[in-house]
Amino acid sequence: MTITDPIADMLTRIRNAGKAKFSSVDIPGSKIKVDLARVLKNEGFIKNYKFIKDDKQGILRIYLKYVQGRTHAIFGIERVSKPSRRVYSKAKDIQPVYNHLGVSVLSTSRGILTDGQARKDNIGGEVLCKIW
Repeated sequence: MTITDPIADMLTRIRNAGKAKFSSVDIPGSKIKVDLARVLKNEGFIKNYKFIKDDKQGILRIYLKYVQGRTHAIFGIERVSKPSRRVYSKAKDIQPVYNHLGVSVLSTSRGILTDGQARKDNIGGEVLCKIW
């Protein structure tokens, strides 16, 4: 089975694993998914991640984070730019997510960045997803 949108698949697997209270989730690996996991870890939405090499494309294992009473640290995760409709934004036009309680993740010429980093560096790009 081929996946037409691997980033949406990754976000859906994280969302579903959080609702099911799993401690970790395995995702088929790629460079952009590893960078996205790095951003999630730096922003405090996941505990950790690990890339496991195998004979194929590799596996990205994400360790989920829960706060008080086993509530998932990610309250919402939404794909913005899709293969059918790409969404680009200039640095000055990047909107904050839930009054800066969440982050937008952008794919820029300098790699995968959060909305705050992109505004600080005055660089725009493709808005991949929003997480809060």
